[in-house]
Amino acid sequence: MAVDSTLPSPLGAPVCEKDAKALQFIEEMTMNVDSVQEKVLGEILSRNAETEYLKRFQLSGVTDRETFKSKIPVVTYEDLQPDIQRIADGDKSPILSAHPISEFLTSSGTSAGERKLMPTIHEELDRRQLLYSLLMPVMNLYVPELDKGKGLYFLFVKAETKTPGGLVARPVLTSYYKSDHFKTRPYDPFNVYTSPNEAILCVDSFQSMYTQMLCGLIMREDVLRVGAVFASGLLRAIRFLQINWKQLAHDIETGTLNPKVTDVSIRECMNKMLKPNPELAEFITKECSEENWECIITRIWPNTKYLDVIVTGAMAQYIPTLEYYSGGLPMACTMYASSECYFGLNLKPMCKPSEVSYTIMPNMAYFEFLPHESSVSDLSRDSPPRLVDLPDVEVGKEYELIVTTYAGLCRYRVGDILRVTGFHNAAPQFRFIRRKNVLLSIESDKTDEAELQKAIENASVLLKEFNTSVVEYTSYADTKVIPGHYVIYWELLVKDSANAPTDEVLNQCCLQMEESLNSVYRQSRVADNSIGPLEIRVVKNGTFEELMDYAISRDASINQYKVSRCVSFTPIMELLDARVVSKHFSPALPHWTPATSSVKAHTA
Repeated sequence: MAVDSTLPSPLGAPVCEKDAKALQFIEEMTMNVDSVQEKVLGEILSRNAETEYLKRFQLSGVTDRETFKSKIPVVTYEDLQPDIQRIADGDKSPILSAHPISEFLTSSGTSAGERKLMPTIHEELDRRQLLYSLLMPVMNLYVPELDKGKGLYFLFVKAETKTPGGLVARPVLTSYYKSDHFKTRPYDPFNVYTSPNEAILCVDSFQSMYTQMLCGLIMREDVLRVGAVFASGLLRAIRFLQINWKQLAHDIETGTLNPKVTDVSIRECMNKMLKPNPELAEFITKECSEENWECIITRIWPNTKYLDVIVTGAMAQYIPTLEYYSGGLPMACTMYASSECYFGLNLKPMCKPSEVSYTIMPNMAYFEFLPHESSVSDLSRDSPPRLVDLPDVEVGKEYELIVTTYAGLCRYRVGDILRVTGFHNAAPQFRFIRRKNVLLSIESDKTDEAELQKAIENASVLLKEFNTSVVEYTSYADTKVIPGHYVIYWELLVKDSANAPTDEVLNQCCLQMEESLNSVYRQSRVADNSIGPLEIRVVKNGTFEELMDYAISRDASINQYKVSRCVSFTPIMELLDARVVSKHFSPALPHWTPATSSVKAHTA
């Protein structure tokens, strides 16, 4: 279809022909939501008709929605685990998908804490690339002349493993960055990074970060946007600069590369780029040696127009710190995606973080929604729950997201709770509210109440010889320091004060808790350095009774009161901190290596 780029899209006036086509595509998808969804489901069911999974429920090649809904159950990861394990072990028969499973995308957190293995097929890269291609045309509607400079993005690959059957298992972004879709992406002036591919693809987190920061400093005048995947990742980059600016300035002054960067491909790449620049080195030294780092992003990268980071959900806790470092630059949350599926994009990317809503693109998968208030009760009945289709959700209501994907997930509970905020054409727009059951999160880690309870039970074993036990506990994710870390408040019952546990023992309790947490948490601690040592704060006896008295004074029912296992309300945290008698930190890193990380489809 011919597109007249001089005509404004309902979203706004496109800046070029390419953008006009992208914006028109968004309009077509969002105007024809129901027909697109019907087509997507038909394609998925017809192509996967001969899979074991669909045959199991006697779908018999039928592709209509009503039959699909009446015969296919709503499932969790644990329900699919036996099938996924067979694929992981090397069974190449069409179990979930008629197309070969190309790899597994690792996702954080089953209810027991280990990584999920999400099957994917090669063509999913095309769908992800399609969604990426829509981001900049939308952003160009709000921020002019992004083609006149570069993006300083801190992007990283993470460790990958192989399943017993030989399939690669790795995070979704690692899969994308290592694909030809990313490595040989066509030149686009709107999407040029300061970071070379060699640095992004380096698995050593220090060498990768160092090189990306160095390149960002060298090209500081060209930088128009600064970003990372998560807000926590961008703050970690700022902290890295605080620690390493002297060496970075030295490299820039002398035109040499830090000997700690040993990656051959990076050194070859940087040898072409590094030239002595004493003036720039002097500038960096002046800015970074000051105690006050307020507005450091705009001081070093003065042409930055916005930050490109996820600040929704658990990442919202980082907004004040980002505002401090950036001088209040806008924060653009551009897209909504997960290991299971890429979902949609933010059509108003320059809105306030508290107003971010994502428009789900109906061509990405087949979407259904379980009303949140019924997400437990309906699934406990014998009859299947009545899910709501994408066009039929209601503004103001909350739903749990259910997906059916081309890669073979059918009516799969993603675990995200979304609230409908409005519509763009016929496409609903959703605000991400939270992950189901997640208690603590610093970055990509997700720790639920059951896992925290188990970690405390394991750590408590170390207290037995001192005739001491944990009477009560609560927790919070401390993100005021970089990297953030888990803080656990303990009230102890010490039956023999002459034989109380020592500081060393309580430090070991911290480490034992970390050893008990999931592999995503431990990788973040060991390999990614994105989480700091776990901290236990021991509080005075009677502290949790005071918490109950405070809650009752605020009209809580004494009969229904129970201690919250995670706190965020400032007066309660102030009360807890005022009663702390000792603080203890994990004295070492927990055990984690790629070779021993979970490559099996974890059984709950």
